[in-house]
Amino acid sequence: MSVEVDEKCKTIFLVEDNRADIRLIEEALKNSNVPHQVVAVRNGMDAMAFLRQEGEYVDAPRPDLILLDLNLPRKDGREVLAEIKADPNLKRIPVVVLTTSRNEEDISQSYDLHVNCYITKSRNLSQLFQIVKGIEEFWLGTVTLPPG
Repeated sequence: MSVEVDEKCKTIFLVEDNRADIRLIEEALKNSNVPHQVVAVRNGMDAMAFLRQEGEYVDAPRPDLILLDLNLPRKDGREVLAEIKADPNLKRIPVVVLTTSRNEEDISQSYDLHVNCYITKSRNLSQLFQIVKGIEEFWLGTVTLPPG
């Protein structure tokens, strides 16, 4: 009996308005052991269009993991999270809030909206890399993700 390893390329959907953070997160994931692609959008309206495969995103891949900032232009991350978790076609995609906010109300509201986990970004480069590597190892290496 042979065991088949899932070598399917994972899609990490990054919803982040800060270009520097996008570059840093992509860099932190560069030497991953898990085949993956990072797709980034910079506002909440584009995030929902991507997830619903609308407009320019009609051929968008279904993400295996969503990394979501809370403070976004056009539609904030709280609204995006609420829409994802209310949509029967999207609600099983794991969402990790990755934000600078340490506000207790943001944390509580995110969990009330069924976020899978809430992580506060570090402004320290090596700590941010450690956080992102930890997310990648846990969510793409350890966890059994729901089928697409």
